Amino acid sequence: MADIAVVFHWPPQAMAGFSLSELVEWRERARVRTEKQDGQ
Repeated sequence: MADIAVVFHWPPQAMAGFSLSELVEWRERARVRTEKQDGQ
């Protein structure tokens, strides 16, 4: 959850209601966004 919070600037409470599958999906989105930023 920490990587999602850092990348999207969300407090942990914003993700408290997410299911495990939603967390996995958002984690992947955070990874992709981070890779794009690092590659620039």
